[in-house]
Amino acid sequence: MAAATQDRDVVYRVFRFPADLDDGTVLGVRPDDGGLVLGGPPAELEYTDPHTDVRTRYDVGRWTSPPVRVGFGVHQVVPSWTADTPAGCWIQVEMCGWSDDAPATDWYVLARWAADDEGIRRTSVPGQRDQRAEVDTDTLTVTGAAATGWQVRVTLARPVGSTVGPTLRTVGAVASGPRPTTPPPGPTAPARADGTGPALTDATTPAPTDGTERNAATGEPAARGRVLAVPTFSQRLHAGHHPHWGGGGDSWCSPTCVAMVLAYWGVGPAPDEYAWVDPADPRPEVDHAARHCYDHAYRGAGNWPFNTAYAGRYGMDAFVTRLRSLAEAERFVAAGVPLVVSAAFRTGDVPGLDYDTKGHLIVLVGFTPDGDPVLNDPYASDDAGVRRTVDRHRFTVAWQQGSGGVAYVVRPPSVPLPPPPAQPNW
Repeated sequence: MAAATQDRDVVYRVFRFPADLDDGTVLGVRPDDGGLVLGGPPAELEYTDPHTDVRTRYDVGRWTSPPVRVGFGVHQVVPSWTADTPAGCWIQVEMCGWSDDAPATDWYVLARWAADDEGIRRTSVPGQRDQRAEVDTDTLTVTGAAATGWQVRVTLARPVGSTVGPTLRTVGAVASGPRPTTPPPGPTAPARADGTGPALTDATTPAPTDGTERNAATGEPAARGRVLAVPTFSQRLHAGHHPHWGGGGDSWCSPTCVAMVLAYWGVGPAPDEYAWVDPADPRPEVDHAARHCYDHAYRGAGNWPFNTAYAGRYGMDAFVTRLRSLAEAERFVAAGVPLVVSAAFRTGDVPGLDYDTKGHLIVLVGFTPDGDPVLNDPYASDDAGVRRTVDRHRFTVAWQQGSGGVAYVVRPPSVPLPPPPAQPNW
């Protein structure tokens, strides 16, 4: 393994199916060549969709992971998954904190997810807060408990009488400890992907990263001067499109980034999948991504794992993690893998990104020979203006302080990831 950069504790763990089926507890599910499917006598669940008031009975099965002990005090956990959900089918993802040999928190629902919107409405679950932990859309934050690990539980659901059901291919989570440096005054909640969340207060404050960011010469040499051929898509060309899915324009940064990365890998929706989009639309695949990443409770397309799950529809191995530095990000660029990263900043904080945002997704596509990041910023007014080069240190601050280093990793399973650090966050 590569040497660790551990000024911040971050660990990612994934379970892959069917290989890891026996690591957990099985109830009404079985292995299949493609993953984990319903099998055996199913239980029944009656679910009323809060967004449509439609009540439906489902056959359900469940897989519960073993406790994942990470070796440090857990502050936040973000799950992610890849799955196939035929029409009317869905999965539910729950998490709890774990300490030593016992649960440290209750179970909380992080997602009720379907690939399409023909059955249930894809949704997070607001209002989950108690003395031990709370859920902010896609993130479990441990507040009053002492957790040193996590556990995930996935329920597979199909309508009673249906002959087809969901397939779970992967489920995992990234756990992170408290940030190792004291941030400047102001709010510190994670920046959301569509502009809700805190803005930065001081872009000159040193980033909470390892020393490689203060000495860019110690990064990954193979990434320097390399820019990946990720196509450029502007979210603002979609202003006013489909208000019931966020309305384009300012709010579609995350699905626009995912659409760019899918196009880089040569995959994405076929024309018949977006035939419902206006033929005059400049990038119908962006509208398709926004619709199928949309979180009906959050009322936006910026739910982090909903975006990676969308990429999973097209055969991608996709997950959410947190990286500690651009030195870690350079390893991905050197391996040919672009990253979608979440940042927050105000005008003047990052020259070249001259606008205010409380949370924005950008594709990291490469680095200059001197180590400055090269970005595909979807907030440009047109496709030609999407490519930007920015200062390494200032962008590190915007990314690490804005979201704690959140990154979407999206790549075909045949493309290897770079070697992880000793404390693996991928």
